Order: sequence, then C-alpha cells, then structure tokens
Amino acid sequence: MKGFCMKEIGCREGVKLTFVRHGKTKGNTQGRYVGRTDEPLWPETVTELARMQIPRAELVIVSPMLRCRQTAAILYPGQEAHVQEGLQEMDFGEFEYRNYQELSGNPDYQAYIDSGGRIGFPKGEGLLEFQSRCCQAFFKAMELVQKKKAVSAAFVVHGGTIMAILEAFGEPKRPYFDWQIKNGAWLEGVVTKDGKIAVQRDL
Repeated sequence: MKGFCMKEIGCREGVKLTFVRHGKTKGNTQGRYVGRTDEPLWPETVTELARMQIPRAELVIVSPMLRCRQTAAILYPGQEAHVQEGLQEMDFGEFEYRNYQELSGNPDYQAYIDSGGRIGFPKGEGLLEFQSRCCQAFFKAMELVQKKKAVSAAFVVHGGTIMAILEAFGEPKRPYFDWQIKNGAWLEGVVTKDGKIAVQRDL
C-alpha cells in the first residue's frame, strides 16, 4: 500500500526475513475466523511444528497472541521472542470465531463474499485499516532489526499479517489474497536496495 517504504528507516539491503504463519489452533481446524480469540495451538500441530526444518534467524519477532508465541518457542527454542504490538490478526468483528456454515445466509457475510473480501467486517476492521496497522507495526519491528544490526529476522505472526506486509513490500508484486499461506508454512525474502522484500522461497 502507498505511504510505506523501508528506505525511510534506513533498512539495510540484504537483511534476510522469514515470515512464519503460526501453527493450527482448534478454530483453524474448524475453518473459523480466528482473530482476537487468544487460543493455544492445537495439540497435534505441536508435534508437526517440532519436526519442521526452518531457516535460523538472529532475531525473532512475534505477534502478542498466544498461538504465535507458542509457535516461536517451538521453532526457535532458546531464543528470545520480541513481542511487537500491532502484528495481531485482523479483527473479524461479528464474524469472530464463526465459520462458513454458521455465517451462511448472513447478509453481511454475503456482502463480504461478493466484495472479494475487500470490505470491512461488521464491528471489526476494514482491510485498509488492518493493512495500515500491520505495516506500522512492521516498521517498528524493522527499527529493532536495525538497532540490533541483525542480518536475519523471523516474524512469527498470522496469515493476514503476512498478506498485509507482503502486499505492501513483496516482490514480485501480488494482491493481498495471493500471499495466503497455510498454518505452519513460511516464506523467505531479502530486503532490496529500494526497500522492498524480494521473496525467494515462493508460495
């Protein structure tokens, strides 16, 4: 989105970034909109995460939500996880912790579907509001990366958070929903000289 450029904070070219979506929760296994609900990881996913081979990172940055902190503790054992406020998932408002079946026939939900997911959630966040929040929080986290002179950092966050950041900074340029990844999956990128993120481990 317009108005954000990592060159403004002097982010060094070549910094390696890994974006990890947290492991599954009970709500994820049921296809629910899990935003502000602070539930733990689903037991089965803990074993799956422990088997994953993931790139090491000098700095680990996490959303405040429990599912992200637990995922980071499994994937990056013994490393401090720096909590960054603002990296939480979208606030789904009245759709929170409901799934498609439960929302079927809801006119607000049908309007959301018809818009291609571009309108806001009733009593929740709009997409532009959410993207702005995520990018501002990402900037603050990258300032920490700069301060500590880290050459690599991992962001253990949410699916929507990753989509918002990479729609703004990712290369090749892709729309929001095209950056969607599964729970426990990750993308790798490197900061370019023009302040973008060249994604190297693709979808």
